[in-house]
Amino acid sequence: DSEGGLYVCMNTFLGFGREHIERHYRKTGQCVYLHLKRHVIEKVPGASGGALPKRRNAKLFLDLETNGDLNSDDFEYEDEAKLVIFPDHYEISLPNIEELPALVTIACDALLSAKSPYRKQDPDSWEEELQASKHAKTLVQLDNGVRIPPSGWKCSKCDLRENLWLNLTDGSVLCGKWFFDGRGGNGHAMEHYKETGYPLAVKLGTITPDGADVYSFDEEEPVLDPHIAKHLAHFGIDMLQMQVTENGLRDNDIKPRVSEWEVIQEAGMKLKPMYGPGYTGMKNLGNSCYLNAVMQAIFSIPEFQRAYVGNLPRIFDYSPLDPTQDFNTQMAKLGHGLLSGQYSKPPMKSELIEQVMKEEHKPQHNGISPRMFKAFISKGHPEFSSNRQQDAQEFFLHLINLVERNPVGSENPSDVFRFLVEERTQCCQSRKVRYTERVDYIMQLPVAMEAATNKDELIAYELKRREAEAARRPPPELVRAKIPFSACLQAFSEPNNVEDFWSSALQAKSAGVKTSRFASFPEYLVVQIKKFTFGLDWIPKKLGNLSCFSAFVDVSIDMPDFLDISHLRARGLQPGEEELPDIAPPIIIPDDPKALDIDESSVMQLAEMGFPLEACRKAVYYTGNLGAEVAFNWIIAHMEEPDFAEPLVIPAFGEVASSGAAAFGAVGLDNQPPEEMVAIIISMGFQRNLAIQALKATNNNLERALEWIFSHPELEEESEPALDMMNVENNANANILAETGSEGPRIKDGSGRYELFGFVSHMGTSTMSGHYVCHLKKEGRWVIYNDLRVCASERPPKDLGYIYFYHRIPS
Repeated sequence: DSEGGLYVCMNTFLGFGREHIERHYRKTGQCVYLHLKRHVIEKVPGASGGALPKRRNAKLFLDLETNGDLNSDDFEYEDEAKLVIFPDHYEISLPNIEELPALVTIACDALLSAKSPYRKQDPDSWEEELQASKHAKTLVQLDNGVRIPPSGWKCSKCDLRENLWLNLTDGSVLCGKWFFDGRGGNGHAMEHYKETGYPLAVKLGTITPDGADVYSFDEEEPVLDPHIAKHLAHFGIDMLQMQVTENGLRDNDIKPRVSEWEVIQEAGMKLKPMYGPGYTGMKNLGNSCYLNAVMQAIFSIPEFQRAYVGNLPRIFDYSPLDPTQDFNTQMAKLGHGLLSGQYSKPPMKSELIEQVMKEEHKPQHNGISPRMFKAFISKGHPEFSSNRQQDAQEFFLHLINLVERNPVGSENPSDVFRFLVEERTQCCQSRKVRYTERVDYIMQLPVAMEAATNKDELIAYELKRREAEAARRPPPELVRAKIPFSACLQAFSEPNNVEDFWSSALQAKSAGVKTSRFASFPEYLVVQIKKFTFGLDWIPKKLGNLSCFSAFVDVSIDMPDFLDISHLRARGLQPGEEELPDIAPPIIIPDDPKALDIDESSVMQLAEMGFPLEACRKAVYYTGNLGAEVAFNWIIAHMEEPDFAEPLVIPAFGEVASSGAAAFGAVGLDNQPPEEMVAIIISMGFQRNLAIQALKATNNNLERALEWIFSHPELEEESEPALDMMNVENNANANILAETGSEGPRIKDGSGRYELFGFVSHMGTSTMSGHYVCHLKKEGRWVIYNDLRVCASERPPKDLGYIYFYHRIPS
């Protein structure tokens, strides 16, 4: 706002900007606010070489702050706090004990000393600063004459030349136990510590004039060594002459970069930084790169830009009392940060000259920190609320679900991804067929490993790799499996066997095959390369690791810039085909529900389709282990429910029957919100259908439902009184009529010709680890979004992507 600062309501302790404070006062009548302002005194060079204070306002724009290091020596703070009384906007400077009641003074002091909400809510997402090791000051170094060369290092107990650690007590060079990306050594550094008790080691290849990576075996964590220069000099290492190298090789010894970590991040290339609207980076909040990569792709789509950034003034005007708990407000705020250009500005010429004169290169203070957005969007989710790495595909579907549940205006931006899939299932014995349709948002493309064009190379590589592993030698240079895109597309269109298929024609289990086709083509086609599957330990792993070529951590697929899938258009029931009878399989109710074993093979099949693991377990449980196909139907019928991905809770006896009935489409009478909650909202003057819609959208949370209604005033205006007059309290068929009378999902059908405009890549052997990067095509050129780093791409690795984004070519 024009004045800067943040207004905090002393009654609710909610924060507002200047543009919202008047509206909040008019809506609530709450008149006492605390106005917080922070002035930054920036030191700038003076005429005589000193420093002249330069005063400016530091705007508290919720959490859309830049990533500048305002705690450095270049800045000093002055905080100002005033108590403001509305409607006259009367100001009382703080501290002021004489004019204020004791209760108000105590409340102000507590508020000023409190931590911000997102720090309380998501403490694990903050990067923790390394602590100095307790051994650093008193470390004893042996005078054994050991001198470490500047390059060419090798483990003293094996032949490994990577992941090497220098023990700072005796100068031993030994291999570590693991890499951050899943590879590793033989653990000789740890064994040496257990034998000798020498506590500190520095990773070779990370030593620069600014510091190095130091690990304390005794404290079991990375640490700081304030005396690292002295400790390294003891073994002949001059920090000022060291540069980061890989495997201890000099620059002219480095081999071509072939690992997916290097290729996907375009490491080793001098990439040109990009600035301005649409070129804003996002800070990694502790393994939140999956969120950063997906949101960069989402806000490159015009429909999402219009829905949230285009409607930003309206969304802010109608935001609820607590905007931190409103999805549309958080989406609009994030989109504004990415697209406005306010947080992506090139350095001033004077700053560049100063850096050159000082021979230093400071990181640019650009980008945004999506802390509040992450805290809200992951609230209540067992995985996304943690600071662990997550699957970008699962997050994409989670985001689409939230968009669907929180409409903004008449246009739903998620419509651009939605399409219909026609499933044709045929009983192999009776030859009868069943056609069903389901809604989907992602085309999952299998990796046809058997179609690799370099099989001979792969077999030879695998033999060399196993020999090297047995002899504890360095692995050979990576050979990546090359898979034609046409083979993956063919694998997608081929019929698949349906295990445990129950034929309604035979009234028994039989062999069945299923074929999938597009009943409609979406505006934007999202393609996921199914590089991951589940191992026996239920840890998602890349398919390459589980194939006959078990050493491969990635594959190369020649993804096309232009894609035509028109031949995958569904045709429906064909002449001469006979449909399977519409008969549901019998429901099996065990004597003891807790004794029911869950068929893990069916769970695995469903999980490989991309559904959450807990949802798959519930689907198999509630359908009595009748197979993946029946459980799949349960998933389709229940995937919109708020607790869809929540862990399975075994119900008490008697509840199984109702759950099983719901699996086959029966509409129960208990899917309405509690009547007492509906009555409370109606008593406030809102119509019944609006109360029901709000409670359904907020999982029957009364407080959130009221905020939802206030944040969607257009629904109140558009609601039809006729729906309220239906008086459905005693009409048991009302829900069934509503379901059968539905117009179905909104579909934007068109041609099946597409052009690639973006892709998200994953590095690492598991969705639970590694790193995500996004590449987008903007203004005719490719751009890489690697968290805060936004640069023009030199070699976009289109063959190594995980999720691809295509837009339809106008016919």
